[in-house]
Amino acid sequence: MKYYPINLDIRNKNCLVVGGGGVGRRKVATLLECGAIVTVVSLCSDDAVCALDAQRRITLKKKAYAESDLDGVFLVMGTTDDEDLNREIHADASRRNILCNIADRPEICDFILPAIVKRGDLSIAISTSGKSPAFAKHLKDQMEETVGDEYALFLELMGAIRKRLLKEAHEPEAHKHLFNDLISGGLLNMIKEEKTDEINRLLEKTLGHGYDYESLMK
Repeated sequence: MKYYPINLDIRNKNCLVVGGGGVGRRKVATLLECGAIVTVVSLCSDDAVCALDAQRRITLKKKAYAESDLDGVFLVMGTTDDEDLNREIHADASRRNILCNIADRPEICDFILPAIVKRGDLSIAISTSGKSPAFAKHLKDQMEETVGDEYALFLELMGAIRKRLLKEAHEPEAHKHLFNDLISGGLLNMIKEEKTDEINRLLEKTLGHGYDYESLMK
């Protein structure tokens, strides 16, 4: 199976999780982090899922799954240990052209979820196309040790620079070389080593007077 890699915008999209156990709890947390409107359908639910419902961060329906639960849904995730129910969810979603993921059952998924390393706005997705989730996790653990918080600060700075350049009527293509110069000039390592003076010299050399780390990061 060859999957098409994509980053999906689910902000304010209705997403359904069937199953409120530990796996469901983890799916719910990721969906909420990405701005989804989450509904959970489950007869029994993890305490953390119940707490999210009490806080009105999700809608919890303590009932058995029915196809009507898919009304108005953008994507659905099945997280139950009932094989027949999982296949029913997938079949219902397929008829309605709704994106469907069934935990640990790539053969009945429209998409699978990669292992993710996050540092601020940086997301690194690792997938083995369902062949070995354990190896994907192994690679994730390795990258967690090598990709530090400096990457988040680096992206925050680059975003601030881009925003300021666009305000000055620069066309995006016109300043691509400036970002390449900052990257090749060692900006990431300077941030990692907290060498503010060197950062400011590189910013001024590349972008001109008035660009400094402190003001850009406010």
